[in-house]
Amino acid sequence: MNAANAASTPRRTVLAASAAATAALVTACGGGGDGEGPTDGGSPAGEELARAADIPVGGGRIFADRQVVVTQPSEGEFRAFSAICTHQRCTVGSVANGVIRCPCHGSTFRVEDASVVTGPATRPLPAREISVSEGAIRLG
Repeated sequence: MNAANAASTPRRTVLAASAAATAALVTACGGGGDGEGPTDGGSPAGEELARAADIPVGGGRIFADRQVVVTQPSEGEFRAFSAICTHQRCTVGSVANGVIRCPCHGSTFRVEDASVVTGPATRPLPAREISVSEGAIRLG
Protein backbone atom coordinates (compact mmCIF):
# COMPACT_ATOMS: atom_id res chain seq x y z
CA MET A 1 0.00 0.00 0.00
CA ASN A 2 1.47 3.37 -0.94
CA ALA A 3 1.30 6.55 1.14
CA ALA A 4 -1.50 8.07 -0.99
CA ASN A 5 -3.79 5.04 -0.44
CA ALA A 6 -3.02 4.90 3.27
CA ALA A 7 -3.89 8.56 3.69
CA SER A 8 -7.15 8.39 1.71
CA THR A 9 -8.57 5.24 3.31
CA PRO A 10 -9.32 6.79 6.70
CA ARG A 11 -10.92 9.78 4.93
CA ARG A 12 -13.25 7.48 2.95
CA THR A 13 -14.13 5.63 6.14
CA VAL A 14 -14.93 8.89 7.92
CA LEU A 15 -17.02 10.14 4.97
CA ALA A 16 -18.96 6.87 4.77
CA ALA A 17 -19.61 6.85 8.51
CA SER A 18 -20.67 10.49 8.39
CA ALA A 19 -23.08 9.81 5.52
CA ALA A 20 -24.61 6.86 7.39
CA ALA A 21 -25.02 8.92 10.56
CA THR A 22 -26.64 11.76 8.61
CA ALA A 23 -29.07 9.34 6.94
CA ALA A 24 -30.00 7.88 10.33
CA LEU A 25 -30.56 11.35 11.76
CA VAL A 26 -32.73 12.45 8.83
CA THR A 27 -34.81 9.28 9.12
CA ALA A 28 -35.25 9.72 12.87
CA CYS A 29 -36.28 13.36 12.49
CA GLY A 30 -38.66 12.78 9.60
CA GLY A 31 -42.39 12.11 9.77
CA GLY A 32 -43.95 9.25 11.65
CA GLY A 33 -43.09 6.78 8.90
CA ASP A 34 -46.78 6.13 8.30
CA GLY A 35 -47.05 8.33 5.21
CA GLU A 36 -48.99 10.97 7.08
CA GLY A 37 -46.08 13.43 7.37
CA PRO A 38 -45.02 15.31 10.48
CA THR A 39 -47.35 14.98 13.42
CA ASP A 40 -47.23 18.65 14.27
CA GLY A 41 -46.32 20.25 10.96
CA GLY A 42 -42.97 21.21 12.42
CA SER A 43 -44.28 23.74 14.90
CA PRO A 44 -43.36 23.76 18.59
CA ALA A 45 -45.88 22.10 20.89
CA GLY A 46 -48.21 24.56 22.50
CA GLU A 47 -47.60 27.31 19.95
CA GLU A 48 -50.70 29.43 19.38
CA LEU A 49 -52.22 28.58 16.04
CA ALA A 50 -55.20 30.93 16.01
CA ARG A 51 -57.72 32.74 18.12
CA ALA A 52 -61.03 30.95 18.59
CA ALA A 53 -62.83 34.01 17.20
CA ASP A 54 -60.97 33.52 13.89
CA ILE A 55 -62.59 30.13 13.21
CA PRO A 56 -66.11 30.45 11.74
CA VAL A 57 -68.94 28.26 13.05
CA GLY A 58 -69.75 25.57 10.46
CA GLY A 59 -66.43 26.25 8.74
CA GLY A 60 -62.80 26.45 9.58
CA ARG A 61 -59.40 27.73 8.65
CA ILE A 62 -56.49 26.03 6.90
CA PHE A 63 -52.94 26.50 8.15
CA ALA A 64 -51.07 25.10 5.14
CA ASP A 65 -47.63 25.88 6.57
CA ARG A 66 -48.44 23.63 9.54
CA GLN A 67 -50.46 21.11 7.51
CA VAL A 68 -53.49 21.46 9.76
CA VAL A 69 -57.09 22.54 9.35
CA VAL A 70 -59.07 23.73 12.38
CA THR A 71 -62.86 23.58 12.29
CA GLN A 72 -65.70 24.75 14.51
CA PRO A 73 -68.63 22.43 13.75
CA SER A 74 -70.83 24.13 16.35
CA GLU A 75 -70.40 27.16 18.61
CA GLY A 76 -67.45 26.62 20.96
CA GLU A 77 -66.55 23.15 19.63
CA PHE A 78 -63.16 23.01 17.87
CA ARG A 79 -61.59 20.14 15.95
CA ALA A 80 -58.32 19.79 14.06
CA PHE A 81 -57.30 17.51 11.24
CA SER A 82 -54.44 17.03 8.83
CA ALA A 83 -54.74 19.46 5.92
CA ILE A 84 -53.30 16.82 3.59
CA CYS A 85 -55.94 15.00 1.53
CA THR A 86 -55.87 11.22 1.92
CA HIS A 87 -56.46 10.72 -1.80
CA GLN A 88 -53.26 12.03 -3.39
CA ARG A 89 -51.76 14.23 -0.65
CA CYS A 90 -52.84 17.64 -1.92
CA THR A 91 -53.36 20.37 0.67
CA VAL A 92 -57.06 21.02 1.21
CA GLY A 93 -58.17 24.36 -0.17
CA SER A 94 -61.27 25.63 1.64
CA VAL A 95 -63.60 25.09 4.56
CA ALA A 96 -67.19 26.32 4.44
CA ASN A 97 -70.79 25.18 4.82
CA GLY A 98 -69.85 22.16 6.91
CA VAL A 99 -67.24 20.68 4.56
CA ILE A 100 -63.50 20.74 3.96
CA ARG A 101 -62.74 20.73 0.23
CA CYS A 102 -59.70 19.45 -1.62
CA PRO A 103 -59.14 21.42 -4.85
CA CYS A 104 -57.16 18.70 -6.64
CA HIS A 105 -59.82 16.05 -7.31
CA GLY A 106 -62.92 17.30 -5.50
CA SER A 107 -62.91 15.21 -2.34
CA THR A 108 -64.90 16.70 0.54
CA PHE A 109 -64.78 15.93 4.26
CA ARG A 110 -67.16 16.76 7.15
CA VAL A 111 -66.00 19.51 9.54
CA GLU A 112 -67.25 17.44 12.52
CA ASP A 113 -65.01 14.41 12.09
CA ALA A 114 -63.23 14.75 8.71
CA SER A 115 -65.05 11.71 7.36
CA VAL A 116 -65.43 11.53 3.59
CA VAL A 117 -68.55 13.14 2.10
CA THR A 118 -67.52 12.73 -1.55
CA GLY A 119 -64.53 10.98 -3.09
CA PRO A 120 -62.30 10.03 -4.69
CA ALA A 121 -60.77 9.98 -1.16
CA THR A 122 -61.85 6.90 0.76
CA ARG A 123 -60.28 7.66 4.15
CA PRO A 124 -60.97 10.55 6.54
CA LEU A 125 -58.40 13.23 7.27
CA PRO A 126 -56.36 12.16 10.31
CA ALA A 127 -57.22 13.97 13.55
CA ARG A 128 -54.69 16.37 15.05
CA GLU A 129 -54.46 17.31 18.71
CA ILE A 130 -55.29 20.86 19.78
CA SER A 131 -56.17 22.62 23.01
CA VAL A 132 -58.31 25.70 23.51
CA SER A 133 -57.69 27.94 26.47
CA GLU A 134 -58.47 31.62 27.06
CA GLY A 135 -59.51 32.02 23.42
CA ALA A 136 -56.26 30.60 22.05
CA ILE A 137 -56.14 27.46 19.90
CA ARG A 138 -52.84 25.64 20.30
CA LEU A 139 -51.36 22.60 18.59
CA GLY A 140 -50.61 19.67 20.82
